[in-house]
Parts: sequence; C-alpha cells; structure tokens
Amino acid sequence: MIPLIDLKAQYDTVGADIEAAVVRVLRSGRYALGPEVEAFETEFADYCGVQHGIGVQSGTSALNLALRACGIGPGDEVITVPFTFVATVSAIVETGATVRFVDIAPDSFTLDPARLADVVTKRTKAIVPVHLYGQPADMDPVLDVARAHGLTVIEDAAQAHGARYKERPVGSLGDMACFSFYPSKNLGACGEGGMVVTDNPEYAQNIQLLRNWGHTDRYHHVVVGGNHRLDAVQAAVLRVKLRHLDHWNTSRRAVAGQYDQRLADLEVTTPAAMTYGTHVYHIYAVRVARRNAVLEALNARDIGAAVHYPSPVHLQPAYDDLGYANGQFPESERAAEEVLSLPMYPELSEDGVAEVTAAVADAIASVAI
Repeated sequence: MIPLIDLKAQYDTVGADIEAAVVRVLRSGRYALGPEVEAFETEFADYCGVQHGIGVQSGTSALNLALRACGIGPGDEVITVPFTFVATVSAIVETGATVRFVDIAPDSFTLDPARLADVVTKRTKAIVPVHLYGQPADMDPVLDVARAHGLTVIEDAAQAHGARYKERPVGSLGDMACFSFYPSKNLGACGEGGMVVTDNPEYAQNIQLLRNWGHTDRYHHVVVGGNHRLDAVQAAVLRVKLRHLDHWNTSRRAVAGQYDQRLADLEVTTPAAMTYGTHVYHIYAVRVARRNAVLEALNARDIGAAVHYPSPVHLQPAYDDLGYANGQFPESERAAEEVLSLPMYPELSEDGVAEVTAAVADAIASVAI
C-alpha cells in the first residue's frame, strides 16, 4: 500500500527531537501561549520575512481573525475563489461579510487576476487569494487591483509553507497571511494549529486581542474575542519541524519531478509550476478524464489517491444562500471534475513513484475499455 501521505515516515526522522520538545513543555507547566509559543511566532515570522506572527488554534481561526482584525463585517464584500477548501469561504461568512467569487486560472488553479477588477464594487473591502496545492497565486496583478481600490489583501497560505513568489516568501506579499499547521500540511503539528503573519503592528495587536477573549488585563475585555490560542505543545513540535521544512520541500519537488517524467506519456495533465514562483507541492494534483473511475481503480490497488476538491464551494449545499449557480465559474467546475491527487510526501521513494505511475497507467487503460 502507498498512502496519500505518510506521517509516520516523517516522524521516524524527527521523532526523538519532537518527544524531547514535548517533554520540555510538559515539565515547564506552561501549556497555553507562553514562551514556547512566543519563540515559534518569532521564528516563523522570520522565516516568512515579516515582523509579526500570531499563533492561533487553526488555519480557519487565522483567516477569520485576520478578516476581523482589519474591520471586515456585515455589509462588506470579500473576494476569493470558489475552488478551495471550504474554510476559506467559511471564515468570510462567519464575519457577516458577503463572499464574491473570481474564477481560477486553469493552469495554476489559483485566482485569475484578469477577472479580478470586474468583481470589485464599492462594498469590497478585501481580497483573499489562495495559494492552492502549494502553488503561489500570481500576486503582483492582485496587489495592483487592491492598491487601486484601497483593498486589504489576506493571503490564504494554508497549503504553501515555504513557497516563494518572485523570490519573495509567501506570507510576505499581502497585508496579512494565514497558515494552517494541520498535521498533513508541509509544516504540520501533532494536532491543530495556525498563524497569522504581518508587518502591520495594528493588525497584529488586534489579532492578539481577538485570539484570547479580547482582554488587555485579566478580566478586562476591550473587544469581543474568543479562545483561539495556539497551545505550547504544538508550538514546540512546530519549532522542531520548521528546521526541516526547506529540506522537505526540496524533496517534494524531487518527487514531483519524478512524477512529471513518468506521467509524460500518459493521458494525464501534470501540475504546472508557474515561472513566477516556487511550488512546494503540498498536493500533487493531476487532471485526468474519467477521474472518478480512475480514482476507484487506484484505490482498489491500495494506492492512496484522493480528490482535492470534488465540488467548488459555490455548488456546496451549505452555501446555496450565496446565490451562485452551476456554470458561473467554469474553470473551477472543470477542475473539480478532473483533479486527482496522487501520493505526495518527502519520504516517497522513486520505487514508490514508479508503483503509483504504473497503477495510474493501468487505471487509465482499464477505464478506457
């Protein structure tokens, strides 16, 4: 069996250091926020090339608090893409703001800047481009539109730890950026975690308040906040893993290169690495005809393929009230019908890639009969 992701293989390489870090926290007696979280916030902000990092409990919390920190609320509009994990949209909806969608570019799976300006209205307050699958969105034209209209740009970098855009780290491009440290991410915790990074001290201060019940002193609450804290155990784990992130991303690119070569002669469209950036392949998503049948054939051979994502958000029942219909975002809808995620993790061997690609060839042949 070849899994979609193998977290045990990663643990085998860093497990001793993780265990030592966890024991250090347990012995400290400081479990919620505290010095371990502060150290990770500084280290990750430095890694992203920005001044401030604010650890929170999840990537979804990061997005929601970033939106609230810049004043997004009822009556406002926020632009993002429909082809993303639902958390991107959920975080906007939870502020009371209205979601406005822009379709993706078919080669990058990220926001199509050519369509962006047409969606901006007088009520638009922010843009949330998504660096999907580890591929940076094309940020310069997004920022041009944002600056022309006075809009805040919040990067959804939940899948793009270590990616770069024109030699600049993802996370340093917009006004704020939001990361998830869900265990399967390129930089993953042993549980939940997230972070907002920014160069804006006011946004940073607002998020610090919002993540911890809105209090400046104990029992003195100046804004309506909540419990969105990053815990110290997760911060300690992430500090260990951060030291390995660049190496792991290099390994992911090597695995992607092997896939590209072995799939070149098959009826598969391999992911495009855009020339403006450095892809970190959180997910290796190909396009293939008869996707569901191919997926079923691969799973029958114990190949841990999956689909990210089988339906764009505007067609999800939970978001019917947004008022969008089938056919409005054709590139997102076509991607949802065609994308297939193949196993991807830094420890995947060349023999493993060969086994997966042979199974893909057999699956395509079998469903064509």
